Amino acid sequence: MRRIVVLSTGGTIATRQDAHGTRLAAESADALLERLPWPPGVAIEARDVFCLGSYLLTPADMRGVALAVREALADETVAGVVVTHGTDSLEETAYLVDLFHGDPRPVVFTGAMRPADAPDGDGPRNLADAIAVADAVAARDLGVLVCFDGQVYPARGTRKAHTTAPAAFAAPDGGPLGRVGDGEVRISAVPVRPKPLDLGAFRPDGIRADIVACYPGCDVRALRAVADAGARGVVLEATGAGNANPEVAAEVARLTASGVVVALSTRVQAGPVAALYGNGGGADLVRAGAVPTGTLRPSQARVLLIALLGAYGDPERVRAEFNDSLERNTHG
Repeated sequence: MRRIVVLSTGGTIATRQDAHGTRLAAESADALLERLPWPPGVAIEARDVFCLGSYLLTPADMRGVALAVREALADETVAGVVVTHGTDSLEETAYLVDLFHGDPRPVVFTGAMRPADAPDGDGPRNLADAIAVADAVAARDLGVLVCFDGQVYPARGTRKAHTTAPAAFAAPDGGPLGRVGDGEVRISAVPVRPKPLDLGAFRPDGIRADIVACYPGCDVRALRAVADAGARGVVLEATGAGNANPEVAAEVARLTASGVVVALSTRVQAGPVAALYGNGGGADLVRAGAVPTGTLRPSQARVLLIALLGAYGDPERVRAEFNDSLERNTHG
């Protein structure tokens, strides 16, 4: 009989309110499965990885999830894996796992916006939908997926788009890959994915990468501060299509020359980063050494930096691999 492994990591789907009304992650994977709205139709194995709010996770924790996924898929009788996860950093963990995932079997992240003890909780249905996707033949070879509120998204490009709504996730540039409802999975698009990285070679310990905002009138103190603190990678959250000012461009050139990898993203919700403007704009930043992130936004651009720095280390190779990953990882 086909088996789906459910890996629980905590998050709102596993939280209950204490006597003071504060939500704390406490539910086990077995407890989550007890509340499924209908029988899943496949054998389910529940495993607890850890039980934390996802705002507490580190890159090392995310690597731990990737290792748990790899361990589950080492068993050939497993048809797919579901990861229950907090929504705050689900976009980071799902994308990091996707960067190292080369198995055709689906890995599906899901969670909830309402706690486990809410009378109208969305966790059970989201989990049941994720199990259906993980078991679906149509979901094979799609990489790591995010299943939320009936939508199926690719890990790359998907991000939390609302702080409290049940339809919390969106992929503004590519849209969903499909839908799921009442156990029926419909896939209508396929992402093109780069060659997976080697999880065995990935060592995130000691790899610092920071996100620095660029805004009207900003100076370079924050950039210098993160570099002085030991950052080996920096993501610029720039304005527009990826613009800052001449002072920032000059600092990017200095940091690049010193071996820091600088990635150029934007604070805008959708659309690609583009080297269009001079006078400290995107054209100057790219000439100074910043690597454009395409449609990848700061949260996931930072994950890609950490993954590449932790796997390769050498700044020049990281820049080359960064570009290769972005060029090949688009919707097909």
